[in-house]
Amino acid sequence: MATVSTHVLDTARGTAAAGISVGLFSLDGERKLINVGITNHDGRTDAPLAKDLSPGTYELVFAVMDYFELEAIETFFDEIPIRFRIADGTARYHVPLLLSPWAYSTYRGS
Repeated sequence: MATVSTHVLDTARGTAAAGISVGLFSLDGERKLINVGITNHDGRTDAPLAKDLSPGTYELVFAVMDYFELEAIETFFDEIPIRFRIADGTARYHVPLLLSPWAYSTYRGS
């Protein structure tokens, strides 16, 4: 089955972003919370957020406002949702978040 992992980089400061809560939701049918993780000192969750996902539509939601408030940095964002599809039920899906107080980007990593 497919796995989903993530990491968060604070591109404005050039560091990993620790302490960000990340929720993984299934969006097929009713929106359902699958798991929640917190980024560690390397900006990664300690384990994949899921290890047995079927093909479908999913969403990662990054609670970034708390991170910026702890660092006393003004931000435009509260939460950042990233919606994606899993097509291959046997693949690894790594979905990083590159973050600054005013912009973000993402991609499918390896």
